[in-house]
Amino acid sequence: MPKTMGILGRKVGMTRVYNEMGRSIPVTVIEAGPCTVLQKKTMAGEGYNAIQVGFLEKKPSRLNKAEAGHCKRSGAGGFYHITEFRVSDPEAYELGQQVTVKELVNIGDKIHISGTSKGRGFQGVVKRHGFKGGRATHGSMFHRAPGSIGCSAWPSRVVKGRRMPGHMGDDLVTEKNLKIVDIRPDENILLVHGAVPGAKNGLIKIFIKS
Repeated sequence: MPKTMGILGRKVGMTRVYNEMGRSIPVTVIEAGPCTVLQKKTMAGEGYNAIQVGFLEKKPSRLNKAEAGHCKRSGAGGFYHITEFRVSDPEAYELGQQVTVKELVNIGDKIHISGTSKGRGFQGVVKRHGFKGGRATHGSMFHRAPGSIGCSAWPSRVVKGRRMPGHMGDDLVTEKNLKIVDIRPDENILLVHGAVPGAKNGLIKIFIKS
């Protein structure tokens, strides 16, 4: 079976493992798949080649009629997360087929992972952008403020892109070239070197490097 361009997963948390030299390696534990093929999209029909997959099964009682009808064609139940990945040959897949991490990657491979970063709410420039701020001494009157944001004569406005207070986090973040430290196919578990965007149980997309 040809490789898909990716698989859906869920961030379980972080821990550490030790290599043969006794060195501690920080890893992120990811529950990757299994994903069920729900639909095949072809160049003739939709203008591109891809497969639509579902991750994390949902009880039938929680499905609306549109969701139930869409998933019925594949013979599978409903899913909490549905997305699609580009493939070279969608006809090589069957509706209802399960895509698992075992057949996609090997230990030592490097992958790209996308997820939604933790939301921090409204933050000032010190936390949001790492501004140093002013002196903390008595009478300073300038501690965590952004300072001057422009000139009055020219350009007489705040230029675009000026780093200012605002909403922080809750953005799509992609970490590239993360190394797979270990694979536990019976549990659909990946151990990836380093940190992965998002909170525990957050949805992530794993992209396989071609």
